[in-house]
Amino acid sequence: MEQKVEIKETTIKRIGGYLHRVVPIADKSGEIISYALKPLMLEFKPRDIMQVIIGSALLAIPVSFTEEAWNLGETLPIFNVWIIATLSLVLISVFVYFNFYKVTLKGYVLDFIKRIIGTYLISLIVVALILTLIEKCPWGIDNALAIKRIIIVTFPAAMSGTLSDTIK
Repeated sequence: MEQKVEIKETTIKRIGGYLHRVVPIADKSGEIISYALKPLMLEFKPRDIMQVIIGSALLAIPVSFTEEAWNLGETLPIFNVWIIATLSLVLISVFVYFNFYKVTLKGYVLDFIKRIIGTYLISLIVVALILTLIEKCPWGIDNALAIKRIIIVTFPAAMSGTLSDTIK
């Protein structure tokens, strides 16, 4: 004889300023005996921004100091550089979707877009700062080269920043 157990739906609640998925835990009779909380990282908060900055710097620093990256900026056609930028945004989008929004995208599309754009822009700024400090961005002399170098180095930096953003 099979027993039908009614499972109540999960809800999303703000606890301590952060969103959590509240999952009811029921016994065999269907009575709720407890709740499990799972933090949801749907909003792009200052803590997330700091994680992206540190994560971006983790790979931006070593890659920025390589002559190969500088030379690639000089030799790679601008079309290829834009493809790298596009690929970076696509990879960030896919990673963010499957790690944060796969179950709960509805109602959080703007937060999804903010996290993607924010992650990429933060990575761009970190890389631009580093390359400018080591004088490998020839601003005012060859702005196109400076931008190409920034975009090239931002590719791994953005991946690292995205990955570090998953730390709870």
